[in-house]
Amino acid sequence: MKNNFGIYIHIPFCVKKCNYCDFISFSNRDNLIKGYVETLKKEIEKFDFSEYIVTTIYIGGGTPSYIDEKYILEILSLLKEKLVNNSISWKNIEITIEVNPGTVTKKKLEIYKESGANRLSIGLQSTNNRLLNQIGRIHTFKDFLDTYNLAKEVGFDNVNVDLMIALPNQSIKDIKESLEEIVSLNLNHISVYSLILEEGTLLEKQIDEGKIELPSDEEERRMYWYVKDFLELHGYNHYEISNFSKEGKESKHNLNCWNQEEYIGFGLASHSYIDGIRFCNTSNLEKYIENINNNNLDKNREIEEKQEKEDEEKEFMMLGFRKIDGVDISKFKEKYQENPLFLFRKELDKLVNEGLVEVDLNNIRLTNKGLDLANLVFEEFV
Repeated sequence: MKNNFGIYIHIPFCVKKCNYCDFISFSNRDNLIKGYVETLKKEIEKFDFSEYIVTTIYIGGGTPSYIDEKYILEILSLLKEKLVNNSISWKNIEITIEVNPGTVTKKKLEIYKESGANRLSIGLQSTNNRLLNQIGRIHTFKDFLDTYNLAKEVGFDNVNVDLMIALPNQSIKDIKESLEEIVSLNLNHISVYSLILEEGTLLEKQIDEGKIELPSDEEERRMYWYVKDFLELHGYNHYEISNFSKEGKESKHNLNCWNQEEYIGFGLASHSYIDGIRFCNTSNLEKYIENINNNNLDKNREIEEKQEKEDEEKEFMMLGFRKIDGVDISKFKEKYQENPLFLFRKELDKLVNEGLVEVDLNNIRLTNKGLDLANLVFEEFV
C-alpha cells in the first residue's frame, strides 16, 4: 500500500477567463458541462484505488463552483464509493473545492458540505475593486465577503483565501489594506502569489500595447517581504514559499506534492505522478471526451517524464526547497539510502557560498536571499 496518495479533479469551466489566466478553462461552453462530467466519472470509475491510501482530494479549475452543484455531488459520491475500503475514513480525507465569489450560493455550499468537502479555497486576489476589475475578475470585495460569510454559516471552518501581488498599478498600500481586511476575518490559511505574465493572455496584450505596466522586480520583492512580515506578525506560519497558515492548518494536498508523494489527476489537462512517471491528460476537450467514451483512455495520456533515480533525487531537492523548513535530510536518506549532503556536495557548496542556502543537522533550506532568488537554487537541480 502507498501512503499519502492524492486525487486532483479538474473542472475546466468558468464565467469568463481572467485577463492573466492561461489555465485550461473555457467560458461559454456550458453545453459541454453535462457530457464532460459524465466522461470524468467514467475516467474515475476505471481507476483502481486498491493499492493506494488516499489522504486528499482537490477539485480545481477553471471554477468548480460555476457548474451546477449536483455535478460536484455526483463526482464526490462516486469517489466515496470507490474509496469504501480506503484505510482512511471518508470524513478524515482532506477534500478541497475551489470557489470564486459571484458563483456561489448557500445551497451550493450546503451540497458541498453534504458531499464530504471540508475545505474551501476562495479566489479573492485583492480587496481593491479597482484592481479586481483591471485583472478581469467578475466579483467585488463585497461578493467575497458574502461568499465567506455563507461558508462560515454553512459550517466551513477550514478556508483558504488566494491573494495576488505585483498586479498592474498595485501599491504596498493596496496590499496592506487587503491584508488588514483578510487577517481581521481570522482565516486559517492564506496563499499569496506573484502575478506571472503568461504568453497569449489578454494581460500580456495590454502590456505589449503599453496600456498598463507591471511593478518592477524590486517592487515585487518588497511586496513579498511586506506580506511575509505582516502575516508572521499576525500569527501565521510561513510554511511554503507562497503559503501561510495557522498552526495545523497547512494544506495537506499541497504538502503531499512538495513531499514528492504520488497523485492521480482526473479530467482535462490534469497532471499525475505515479511510479516515477509524470503524465498529463490531453488539453483538447473534444478529444478527451471522445477517447474516454470510446474506451481509449490511454490515448488521452501524454507522458511528460519517466524518472530515473537521479531525476527523483534532484526533484526531491527542488520540491523540498519550496518548503520554508527545507529538505529533510533524514527523509532523503530513508527514501534513497544516500546522504544529500554528500550526493549534492558540489551544488550545495556553491549555494552556501553564494548565501542562497543554509544547512543544519536536520535540514537544508533557503536563506532569506535564497527566497528572493529561489529559481537560481532550483536550476542547480534541473
